[in-house]
Amino acid sequence: MGRIELADCYRDGLKNLDGFSHLILLYHFHRSCGYELEVTPFLDSQPRGLFSTRARKRPNAIGLSVVRLTAVRDAVLEVAEVDMLDGTPLLDIKPYVPQLNPAEVDRIGWFSAAVTGLQGRTADERFR
Repeated sequence: MGRIELADCYRDGLKNLDGFSHLILLYHFHRSCGYELEVTPFLDSQPRGLFSTRARKRPNAIGLSVVRLTAVRDAVLEVAEVDMLDGTPLLDIKPYVPQLNPAEVDRIGWFSAAVTGLQGRTADERFR
């Protein structure tokens, strides 16, 4: 569970957002410094190309997450399934609409072997 606290000047922009179950959040990896083009990602033990991972150390330091919206109260959003650090600067909020993202996925690369151990895991010691 998490809370997104927005400045009061953005409150009117939250109108009608409570009708959506999920949101797309764009944010800045504010505690990430530098990057490497090969990384050993969460859920794997082999080095992989950075752009085939969801590693936080990136040339642009921009993160993207899909979260479940559980409540809108004034200028505060309550969300679940969050994978950001406390205090992460939010860049934008968009409603998640499956019909606008209708991609049927044929393959997920090296993740296909790794996702079997994903259930219930959110990070490893590198992200604590």
